[in-house]
Amino acid sequence: MRILLTLNLIIMVLSLTSCKISVLKDSIQENKEKNEPCTLTIWNQWVDRTDLVSNPLKNAIREWNEKNPEVQVKEFSWNGEQYKSKIKTALAAGDAPDLFYMWSGSFVGPFIDEGNILPLDSYLDNETLDKLFPGVIDSCKNNEKIYSLPAYRFIASLYCNIELFEKAGAKIPESYDELLEAVKRLRSKGIVPIVVGEKDRWPGMYWYDILAMRQAGSTACRNALAVPSLFNEQDYKEAADKLLQLVENKAFNDDALNTSFNDMVNEFTQGNAAMMYQGNWVGANIEDPDSKVKGKVIAIPFPTIRNGKGAQTEIYGGVTDGYFINVNTKYKQEAVNVLKYICEKSAKEGNSSGAGLSCWKMDDSVKAQVSPLIKQTTQIMESGTSFISWWDTILPAADAETHKDLVAELFDRRLSPQEFVKRMAKLKGIY
Repeated sequence: MRILLTLNLIIMVLSLTSCKISVLKDSIQENKEKNEPCTLTIWNQWVDRTDLVSNPLKNAIREWNEKNPEVQVKEFSWNGEQYKSKIKTALAAGDAPDLFYMWSGSFVGPFIDEGNILPLDSYLDNETLDKLFPGVIDSCKNNEKIYSLPAYRFIASLYCNIELFEKAGAKIPESYDELLEAVKRLRSKGIVPIVVGEKDRWPGMYWYDILAMRQAGSTACRNALAVPSLFNEQDYKEAADKLLQLVENKAFNDDALNTSFNDMVNEFTQGNAAMMYQGNWVGANIEDPDSKVKGKVIAIPFPTIRNGKGAQTEIYGGVTDGYFINVNTKYKQEAVNVLKYICEKSAKEGNSSGAGLSCWKMDDSVKAQVSPLIKQTTQIMESGTSFISWWDTILPAADAETHKDLVAELFDRRLSPQEFVKRMAKLKGIY
């Protein structure tokens, strides 16, 4: 009996010892994990490592990693259209990274509604929000909650190569009629008037959208995007007529439908076209030391249309795309800290390089680095009385693809203006 009790006592001691050893091991492992740096992943669409548009972000990530060895950031990037598909698939599958770039409006809206994205209100203090220009945080809200922080504001302008205009004896256009006249003069001198990368479809969409805004006015366009049956109205047909008129007068590069966005920008910066209508992100390429048009380009508001209802101060753009945080990230506070750092840092550097117009307040030393071209786009933005975002970020996804397809058919002269507005009127709209 005594032997049995002794054995039981030994077993209990061994069992307790084993438990203590196990707890100790768990504690050591936990401490080890705490001491190891956490790693966050960030996805974006800025692939080209030599592109001045992407450099500010990459520089900000590199500097963060140097200053914060305990929280490291790994970046992955894909080209724009490929990225759109990849991030949508990852979010739907619950396999998204910790942070990711997204387009505002209808693109990100469904993922906010489905609870895929972290609301940031409880993570942000007034000190951070006060660093932003007044009003810009509003574009980061959905249902009155903040879901992202902005870096840049983007607007579209008509970029004109002064040297080519002078060579052709053409006037920088302030009206659609003057634009058409400039097209004819430039063509007569063997100069491509306008380059557009319609292979990617959205660059061509910009042309119809701004013509519609100048013809119908911003308010009417907002109404039509919400209630597409309004696209049957005469103003939208006349906008399609004018786009087709430009096509028929050889305003655009002959291979527009086979030219990508990158090819378009390259053609313009090599001095092979007189005009390009694009977002201010192309400023970095125009101002690049390797650009043949550096110092030869001005940015102007898109011309008005005679008897049109839209003014030059009605701006296409004004949007603030941003970075969002996966609601399921294991490191929420760390992700917010990274978000604040890279958005502010990249915005201030990118404002000087031409990547975009900073949403973050800058001191005079930073402002002094801005080129005349960036000052021009800033002035256009500051003169704006109303802004409409890119239509493919306002419309629901299926509608956005249909809209871009219809514009491409106008460029290819496979669709009449009447048929164009008839099919636009069948879109589902925002509501």
